[in-house]
Amino acid sequence: MIRNVVFDLGNVLISFLPSDYLLKKNYPSTIRNTILTDIFASDEWKMLDNGDITIKEATEAIAAKSTLKREEIALVFSFRTEIMFPIDDNVRLLPELKKRGFKLFFLSNFHLDTYELVKNDYYFFRYFDGGVISSEVKLSKPDPEIYSLLLEKYSLKADECLFIDDTGENVVGAEKAGMTGLFTGGSQKIVSEIERKLEIKLV
Repeated sequence: MIRNVVFDLGNVLISFLPSDYLLKKNYPSTIRNTILTDIFASDEWKMLDNGDITIKEATEAIAAKSTLKREEIALVFSFRTEIMFPIDDNVRLLPELKKRGFKLFFLSNFHLDTYELVKNDYYFFRYFDGGVISSEVKLSKPDPEIYSLLLEKYSLKADECLFIDDTGENVVGAEKAGMTGLFTGGSQKIVSEIERKLEIKLV
């Protein structure tokens, strides 16, 4: 029986679509593609998720191999929080799930400095019973250890957890750890899928 719901943050509860943001800001396609490839898809981005390097170190490392200037890279890092906003339809599920007696947790790959900003700005964090951020523990999904860490930290039974993520390999990792997985498939509309998994009607 599912008693706990574990949420990824990015593109599950918090929209983070850099391509859309750059398009809206009228970046030319060539520069937009370079930013997406050299920054958001870089090894350095993953290292920031894992808490292995600082923003300054990431900026220097990317600048050393990219056609983007150091100032351009720094600018992109500075507007990360502007790209983000709560996905209201999904956030509304949190108090509803709490009313039904579910405990709520988050497990997310997230840069530490950005997390520190959003956790204070976004009211919905008050609904969580706990969570794990990759950069705080220097482990990232889908590393098996990060799922084990969440389970051990909060004394959770894996077979009582529903794990929701927008990345397939992260869902597979949770399922290998014994959780029930829900892959959102890139869609930000998850209400019906959660209802189906939990066999309840929320809204």
